[in-house]
Amino acid sequence: MVRLNKIYTKTGDDGTTGLGDGSRLPKHHVRIAAYGTVDELSSVIGLAVAYDPDAPTAARLRSIQNDLFDLGADLCVPGDAAAEGLRIRSGYVTRLEGWIDEGNAPLAPLNSFILPGGTPVAAWLHLARTVCRRAERLVTELAGRDDEAERVNPEVVRYLNRLSDLFFVLARVANDGGKADILWKPGESQPAGEDA
Repeated sequence: MVRLNKIYTKTGDDGTTGLGDGSRLPKHHVRIAAYGTVDELSSVIGLAVAYDPDAPTAARLRSIQNDLFDLGADLCVPGDAAAEGLRIRSGYVTRLEGWIDEGNAPLAPLNSFILPGGTPVAAWLHLARTVCRRAERLVTELAGRDDEAERVNPEVVRYLNRLSDLFFVLARVANDGGKADILWKPGESQPAGEDA
């Protein structure tokens, strides 16, 4: 159980932060950037839920926020030390895939890319999607480092990949089942008569 009775510790005043295994890394390390971005993503989800706490998707979004704390804990305790701790497992991904399929089934197929926007909740979900993609890029960058490759749980990457897809579907659902989606119109703003 987490207990926070003092908010500041001063241990990070030297530009480092502690990991769950007791080691310390510079605050700009890609591992810290990765789980910091996961925290940012949870905050964006919080905005979507706060905008419409009674939305049919609100409970699932709160569940995802809990997942993201699990995922952050997974990233905070690298490698073998994480084996005994909280880890993202395949069941997390399977649950997201079920939600994607369920949400996508009634939506009309797309013939164009979608511009982020529409309803306020859809706009927040599109922002969540892009922050999720950034978190995914940071985690894959971390996993691509020779000194970190074996210390990153591959299920974290799979979870973030599916989660961004889920945000896309949920944004369409929030846009009146896709009816309020804003479609990309290639070249719409290009002045007439100009050569490419």
